[in-house]
Amino acid sequence: MGEAVENVYGTNAHGDCHRAKDGGDACKWYEEEIDDDLKWCFALNSVLHRGTSKFQDIALIDTKHFGKALVIDGKMQSAEMDEFIYHECLIHPSLLCHPNPKTVFIMGGGEGSAAREVLKHKTIQRAVMCDIDEEVVDFCRRYLTVNCEAFASDKLCLVINDARAELEKREEKYDIIVGDLADPVEGGPCYQLYTKSFYEQVLKPKLHHHGIFVTQAGPAGVLTHKEVFSSIYNTLKHVFKHVLAYTAHVPSFADTWGWVMASDQPIMLDAQQIDERISKRINGELLYLNGESLVSSTTMNKSVYTSLLKETHIYTEESARFIYGHGRACFA
Repeated sequence: MGEAVENVYGTNAHGDCHRAKDGGDACKWYEEEIDDDLKWCFALNSVLHRGTSKFQDIALIDTKHFGKALVIDGKMQSAEMDEFIYHECLIHPSLLCHPNPKTVFIMGGGEGSAAREVLKHKTIQRAVMCDIDEEVVDFCRRYLTVNCEAFASDKLCLVINDARAELEKREEKYDIIVGDLADPVEGGPCYQLYTKSFYEQVLKPKLHHHGIFVTQAGPAGVLTHKEVFSSIYNTLKHVFKHVLAYTAHVPSFADTWGWVMASDQPIMLDAQQIDERISKRINGELLYLNGESLVSSTTMNKSVYTSLLKETHIYTEESARFIYGHGRACFA
């Protein structure tokens, strides 16, 4: 991995340099384009590492507000101060709703945080993490020290491959399959792993009878939930008998984020039982989720709820929706 992501780290078009409180110049920023006329900026202490792989640009930045943050293709993936919100919401609801989860297949998840949360569960015997980009995995294993224990676990099977190809060739089935994939971006490969044909023909046959699929589903705010969230939800409704959407605010994403669980068996969601399972099954303390917060996260505001009910779009290879934008870290 070399310095081939210089295009991601350009010069601020305005050449502005904001004055720091101590009188010095704070000139380094990470800038992410959310829309044509909207950007989200973070003041930086430094860019710790940057490089490019066969598939994507990679950077580890030290932000003043959110601590160290992983950026892939100019899009914030996780930040030190609040990544626990995203990863607890991605992993624990499905495992806690399952009667006895033993095996998990993670699509993506190269940074290791999803695997870290999976391995907190005492019932887990085997977790497969399949990421297409070996350089991202190596980068994260080297620099995201918080996940060192997960990467070293003998319960984790790390596979470098396309998730679809890997699932297709495997004969084993899983209790939980997790979609910890990049957002569907036009021109990128990930959108094909959000399609009805993939869910129906490849993923669903790899779940056990009580199996649950869960995926990150993009921004789910009042102004952003129609980008991909409502479509992913509706697509899964056409594949599984029981589908449950839930959301949480992730500060470093500058938005409410969405996840969707799906299964052919009813998804149990009782606050007291969830708390009992957290106490019984999980090693250590969760920082964000408990029974009440999980149950409440499934209640949408009227705008989002109505959109989910009325959504008709189904994800296909020919008819896909995409997340806007590409970020960059700017040096003034």
